[in-house]
Amino acid sequence: MKMSKMAGRRLREVPKDAKTVSHQFLVRGGYVRPVSAGIYSLLPAGKRIVAKIEAIIREEMDRIDGQEILMPVVLPAALWQESGRYDSVGAELLRFSDRNDKPMLLAMTHEECVTALVRTEVNSYKQLPLMVYQIQTKYLDEARPRAGLIRTREFTMKDAYSFHTDQADLEAYYFRAHEAYERIFRRIGLGNVLSIESNSGMMGGKVSHEFMAVSDCGEDTIFVSPDRKYRANREIAVADWKFVKEAPKTLEKVATPDCKTIDEVAGFLKVAAENTGKAVFYQDARTGELIFALIRGDFEVNESKLANVAKVAELKFADDESILAAGAVPGYASPLNLKGKKAKIIIDRSAFESSNLVVGANEPGYHFLNFNADRDLDGVEYVVADIATVREGDPAPGSGEPLQMLRGIEVGNIFQLGTKYSESMNCTYLDKDGKSHPMIMGCYGIGVGRSMASVIEYSHDDYGPIWPMAIAPWQVQICAVDPQKAGVGEAAEKLLKDLEANGVEVLYDDRGEKAGSMFSDADLLGIPLRLVISPKTLAENEVEFRTRACRDSVRFKVDEAAAVIADKVKAELAKFQC
Repeated sequence: MKMSKMAGRRLREVPKDAKTVSHQFLVRGGYVRPVSAGIYSLLPAGKRIVAKIEAIIREEMDRIDGQEILMPVVLPAALWQESGRYDSVGAELLRFSDRNDKPMLLAMTHEECVTALVRTEVNSYKQLPLMVYQIQTKYLDEARPRAGLIRTREFTMKDAYSFHTDQADLEAYYFRAHEAYERIFRRIGLGNVLSIESNSGMMGGKVSHEFMAVSDCGEDTIFVSPDRKYRANREIAVADWKFVKEAPKTLEKVATPDCKTIDEVAGFLKVAAENTGKAVFYQDARTGELIFALIRGDFEVNESKLANVAKVAELKFADDESILAAGAVPGYASPLNLKGKKAKIIIDRSAFESSNLVVGANEPGYHFLNFNADRDLDGVEYVVADIATVREGDPAPGSGEPLQMLRGIEVGNIFQLGTKYSESMNCTYLDKDGKSHPMIMGCYGIGVGRSMASVIEYSHDDYGPIWPMAIAPWQVQICAVDPQKAGVGEAAEKLLKDLEANGVEVLYDDRGEKAGSMFSDADLLGIPLRLVISPKTLAENEVEFRTRACRDSVRFKVDEAAAVIADKVKAELAKFQC
């Protein structure tokens, strides 16, 4: 490939809206161009990288018995209505009507579509297990797209779906898929990916893992133990908290004028925040049911944990009117005296297992001292659960060592879906006795464009990406300095042909640009190996060689360069096989 014919310009200026390294270099290097907020076109360099990532994904999916299919992006709403997700998913699902007023949607994921497909093709236990996958466009009507390809509206994703006769078979396949994902991320050059326990969220199911590329620009917060044996998303992370139970003291009401916040109450009564109980009110966003969370004052409520315990799809903060209607007083609330009131009360372990806390008296200007939930809530219905947000430094489960907080980009996820979709959509099989059962499902996703961007976040310098050989747009770049002089152009053309004859992918910069501009463009393209031919090197019958990751250079004889470089390419590619 000659650069004089290649579509896509390199840009010197950093785009104003590009805040992350990957966003900056993807635009500056001529890999992508924005069409609208969160929607991008891929230029040739970007398309070549994506194609290589997809090829690796296909190899690994085929390796675990996957069969590639292709499902449509536009789906009838009826499929999502069958599963119950059409109404439970919010505005991120783009809904519309076709010319016949039939409700339609743009698929953000394909569980419903694949379930409908498999129920038409599989009816016997003899056809199971089965895994099908696709690499397809998705659309998520993201409210705040950011960071280039890391958080977009339209994106390409590999999504796979497995179908099984029982849970044990799903679990065995889930382990195989997990191993395949680890191989994929190693092979594309992402050396910073952690598999962590995660919240299943809108996907459903009880077991799920996310694959996080550790990066400061990541939107997800993850907690890991120093030995990395414990790894979890903030949404479900737990800590080995120990709470001290003391002898209960007499419950006592005290005046706390104009003290509504934990800081105000603790300061007025001269107690530590850990000796207080904090009341936080939410509502089910769909039904309006009031949810009363009580947690120790030095902790924060983890809304994902709370939603899971309350069995609520989406939470919103409660308004004062709803709180008052339940018999509680905003700023002075507690579960005391709420017997028979309309609120689902969930008490965090920190508040339940601690003693003699300060809590609201459900009366303006008053709090109670020495609240003990197990003693003082006799007759009040409540649930005790872990709904606390883990903090950096909290003791790790098992080891007790301080948890470390990291940021991560979610590049993949896997879920044990169970029968969430197969039951609601009647996707069943007949066992050997002719009895019908819902299929047990799993699903497995990888963001292709997001993976490309994550590689840049992991592997770059101040000048541009440093692409791993396995996914680089080209393997070698030839830079011809003054190609019109001293036979430089002819020598570069011959080297191009010799390298291509050896199966090497080459980008030849034949434009005759000044050396500084040419090398700046080469850095933005991030091609692993670089050969420079100039009148000076050619006078000595040599070509200069360097790698993208190193500024040092060596020289080879022109006639030997193609064979030497071809061997280097093969050796580098071998590092990404597993």
